[in-house]
Amino acid sequence: MEPIHLTTPLAASDVARLRTGDLVRLHGVVYTARDAAHERMARLIAEGSPPPVDFTGQIIYYCGPTPPRPGRPIGAAGPTTASRMDPVAPLLIARGLRGMIGKGARSTAVKEALIRHGCVYFGAVEGTAALLGQRITEAEIIAFADLGPEAIYRLVVEDFPVVVVNDVHGGDLYEEGRARYRRPADRPEISGNPAEAGRSPSEISRESS
Repeated sequence: MEPIHLTTPLAASDVARLRTGDLVRLHGVVYTARDAAHERMARLIAEGSPPPVDFTGQIIYYCGPTPPRPGRPIGAAGPTTASRMDPVAPLLIARGLRGMIGKGARSTAVKEALIRHGCVYFGAVEGTAALLGQRITEAEIIAFADLGPEAIYRLVVEDFPVVVVNDVHGGDLYEEGRARYRRPADRPEISGNPAEAGRSPSEISRESS
């Protein structure tokens, strides 16, 4: 499968053509935000203030990057568990957020918000944090600097690999994957030697003796 190349900010038409399982390479600006940053943004919204970033058309990466080595803009930058941001994500999606990157499944409320407002959830491969960090060419903290690695970073990425997990059409890659490999109810589970399946213990005993 050839990857789809997208450059941020994303338009509604960009995400509308995506389907679960699509391989995507991202280019342009991506913002990081984790648990603490989401909690602060939720408080700001509740107080009637805007978040520190206009996320219209943008992508949030659930990531807390490590310090950079000399000559590099950033260190390792792997995805964190997305469900921890589920209570706040619908608020940001309603404000124009077009994409999120993380790992793990999302809540029903988040998936409904994706469909309603036109946003997509991408998965990044865990365990590849160092490699993903190499796809980041620029990095700067732009909000909540006191949170350290959980501050909001503005990243510039090139050829950043992700896969579509939840699309704007209601598709869910986790549910589709489980359904594809689910054992049919009328097919008994086979344990032990497959060659002995469907044979009585007495038949097996006679042959082995």
